[in-house]
Amino acid sequence: MICYPNAKINLGLKVLSQRTDGFHNLSSYFIPIPLYDILEVNIVDGLDDNNTITYSGCSLNSQSTDLVLQAYELLDNDFNLPKVNIHLHKNIPIGSGLGGGSSNATFMLMLLNELCDLKLTKDQFLKYANNLGSDCTFFLFNTFSLASGVGDVLQPIDFSFNDYYIVVLKPDFECSTKDIFSRFKLKKNKLGKSFSDFSIDSSDWQKVLSNDFESIVFSLHPILKKLKKNLYDSGAIYSGMTGSGASVYGLFKTPPKINNLDSFWKWECSLKGAIPFKSIF
Repeated sequence: MICYPNAKINLGLKVLSQRTDGFHNLSSYFIPIPLYDILEVNIVDGLDDNNTITYSGCSLNSQSTDLVLQAYELLDNDFNLPKVNIHLHKNIPIGSGLGGGSSNATFMLMLLNELCDLKLTKDQFLKYANNLGSDCTFFLFNTFSLASGVGDVLQPIDFSFNDYYIVVLKPDFECSTKDIFSRFKLKKNKLGKSFSDFSIDSSDWQKVLSNDFESIVFSLHPILKKLKKNLYDSGAIYSGMTGSGASVYGLFKTPPKINNLDSFWKWECSLKGAIPFKSIF
């Protein structure tokens, strides 16, 4: 059985406060985008009592894909699943801030539910997704949303990106979310202000949206700041870093023309017809 886990971008990201569990409360808009990995899972025939996992498309190892295996283990603990063969083809770059690992894990839950006829309820899906990671809940709904909490509290927003084009750029390095968070310093005794009403007028986005991690990541990797400027110079109505990097993106109202960037990973697409994405609910 095959499924196609998609990526997402953050349209703005604010760090509001640190929680007692060590995580941070955030405010961000999540947009699903039609950049897909390919995940195939088949039940093992015969008496083989081991799972196997293989991958292609990127240089991966078992640690890179542990969320897929953790998704299996979570369900196996409760349902005693049959052993499976897993193949993951990566198109979403690792360490890019595009949510590929979270998407792979969430789609693994959905695929196993169907493959093994588990009949999971909404509450069960939410429990397993929350156990896997902060962004995983989003991919259960997979629609433009205002995210709060650690990224697990979602408010769907009625806004269409059908008239937009997107370009995503990534240099040949990764950003560690854990490392970037460790470098971020909240102002003492001052809570961050969350995003409120979404402006449907895209001319306002540059004024009201920002990513709190950009100052840190851009100081470590100045090329990302240059790529953001290049996207604006190329006509983007909004450009920003997604997540904690290492990708920046631009949203355009007309087909973009991005030149002299052959040394970077680049993905571009019209968002027309890209929604709806696969949702479990």
